[in-house]
Amino acid sequence: MPWKQTSAMDQRIQLIADWLSGDYTKTELSRIYGISRPTADKWIERYDKGGPEALKELSRAPHRHPNQTAEELRAMIVEAKLRHQKWGPKKVLDCLYREQPQLKWPADSTAGEILKRAGLVQPRRRRRRVAPYSQPFSECGGPNQSWSADFKGDFRLGNGRRCYPLTVSDNFSRYLLLCRALQRPSNEEVQPWFEWVFREYGLPEAIRTDNGAPFASLAVGGISQLSKWWIKLGIKPERIRPGKPAQNGRHERMHRTLEEVPPQGDLDAQQRQYDPFQEEYNWERSHEALQRKTPGSVYGSSPRSYPVKLPEVDYESGITVRHVRHNGEIKWRGQFLYVSEVLAKEPVGLKPIDEDNWELRYSFHVLGILNERTKNITPAKDWHGKLSE
Repeated sequence: MPWKQTSAMDQRIQLIADWLSGDYTKTELSRIYGISRPTADKWIERYDKGGPEALKELSRAPHRHPNQTAEELRAMIVEAKLRHQKWGPKKVLDCLYREQPQLKWPADSTAGEILKRAGLVQPRRRRRRVAPYSQPFSECGGPNQSWSADFKGDFRLGNGRRCYPLTVSDNFSRYLLLCRALQRPSNEEVQPWFEWVFREYGLPEAIRTDNGAPFASLAVGGISQLSKWWIKLGIKPERIRPGKPAQNGRHERMHRTLEEVPPQGDLDAQQRQYDPFQEEYNWERSHEALQRKTPGSVYGSSPRSYPVKLPEVDYESGITVRHVRHNGEIKWRGQFLYVSEVLAKEPVGLKPIDEDNWELRYSFHVLGILNERTKNITPAKDWHGKLSE
């Protein structure tokens, strides 16, 4: 039976890619591609002997052209593309150059033409561009000044359970610090993995997240058990505005790449897919924003190591300190005022602003404004820890 009519070369290349994946037998490939078993054997044997170039029909054209890229380089470019089918020509060339810098690799446009002729270039789908965010998040001029954390959208596994992939990345280098398949997005599951990341890479200056649990809560100042722990470690919790994922654009872009990993049968199987993805993303996949370097070649661990003992929160002189009771209240001017049960047994500080108002904060994190006359606490509204006007 003949090849399908789309493109014989395309079909042969895809057949070889499926064969190299190890997921199919030759008999299964023959049935999928509508060819005989001897035909499948022929093309697999040709590939084994001559690489991707051997998949072409024999031509009567001259064997040599003065300006033609060396056959072995063309074959290596096509083979690298077969290994990383989602990569464009720039990433393919960057990877090959790192592996064999002594070779004279062609220009990006030439590599793109080689892949196009081999039927390995997919039309690019146009995406709507989101305007860059310009609000005053932490500076990001080097590694560990700002990290991002989020859950990639949850999905159902083969066993019917749901998977919540927790991801943490460094905003400067794009280095993927953690990609972990979790059973639920709870503080109990998340905090041990943040502790692992902190022990492995040190502490960042800030962590940027959305406003969902366990990163934030509806408590005053948006504080949660997880962000309270970060604050005690000296890490500033930054939260993007609701409905504004572009404010965490670098991390969201990584999530689009992570979508290439398909759902597996269970959490362990999913993690076995995430581990090589993280390795490839950090050490093989180049980024144009990094001058076509890999995240791993740019990132370096933080000089701030994870402490042996969690430090206590203290305040400078001029700050009035109150300890939060187990029910979330503090005693102020003979009255009990509710702050948050999240801060039970923790010290909060009050700093005078004017005759009637006090700034209420936990360590450096502003919780809100306490009005002396009304005894009401107005929660902080700004998502970066400063009060709105």
